[in-house]
Amino acid sequence: MDEKWSLLAHNMNPQAKLLRAWELKGGISAQVTALEMESPDGTKKKVVVREHGQADLKRNPQIASDEFKLLQILKTAGLPTPTPYHLEASSDIFPTPCLVIEFIEGQTVATPADLSSFLQQVAEVLTRIHSVDPSMLADTFLPKQEEAITEKLHKTSMNLDQSLDEGLIREVLESVWPLPQANAPSLLHGDFWPGNTMWKDEKLAAVIDWEDAGIGDPLADFGNARLEILWGFGVQAMNDFTLHYQAAVTKLDYTDLPYWDLCAALRPASNLSAWGLDEDTERIMRERHSLFVRQACEKLNIPYARHAE
Repeated sequence: MDEKWSLLAHNMNPQAKLLRAWELKGGISAQVTALEMESPDGTKKKVVVREHGQADLKRNPQIASDEFKLLQILKTAGLPTPTPYHLEASSDIFPTPCLVIEFIEGQTVATPADLSSFLQQVAEVLTRIHSVDPSMLADTFLPKQEEAITEKLHKTSMNLDQSLDEGLIREVLESVWPLPQANAPSLLHGDFWPGNTMWKDEKLAAVIDWEDAGIGDPLADFGNARLEILWGFGVQAMNDFTLHYQAAVTKLDYTDLPYWDLCAALRPASNLSAWGLDEDTERIMRERHSLFVRQACEKLNIPYARHAE
């Protein structure tokens, strides 16, 4: 067992004994390790250590402490998120700060036993995220989502990914960006999709991985979730999820949703082939991505012609 985990456990609780440490699979932007510790009274406790990757650290050197503060706010707001336990400063043990949070007993779900209930719960928790009192976020580090998209639009590659309609998407968004502020800015998860939710006994236990959180139009999260649900479960599931969310959040102006859908559709451009997907999965995702872009264009009365692969 790596000595650094014993030292970290000691820093958290000098009386605790580290029983084991194991890597948690599935993390891309951070290295994630689980620890199990035992107190002198025999109580056992599992925690998760998140060590952020170089890309996140380059974007925000303070990402560990910022995420720690955000998780504190989210717990205060009553959201189902991991409890932040400990922030380990950079030292001889860890070259960069790391975050220790609650171990959520549960798992991600790719094939829900009850898809209808699954979609309702996902929509409900997203509405709760977007309903966090803005005053709680007034002095936070959270970046503005609009600025991130502006930066992405300004970084145009010489080789556009026409297989995912990147040229068309950019042309449409650049013609209207920045969008007029139709909705009050709210808390955004920043990467909201079913893979960032944990489930136990068919109940949503937690929303995880908050390193991309920001402030902006809630339709940004909504559009991303719509595409991800389309990818994972198909058109009807996306439509059902959309109706669940819109029924719960009636005061939003949804006029610009097609533009936010296109913002979501821009994210995988030039990246999808590097996601390590099997051939059939990637083919299906490309087909559904094309459908998603076409629907957005139709709602905006923009001609859509499928580019060749």
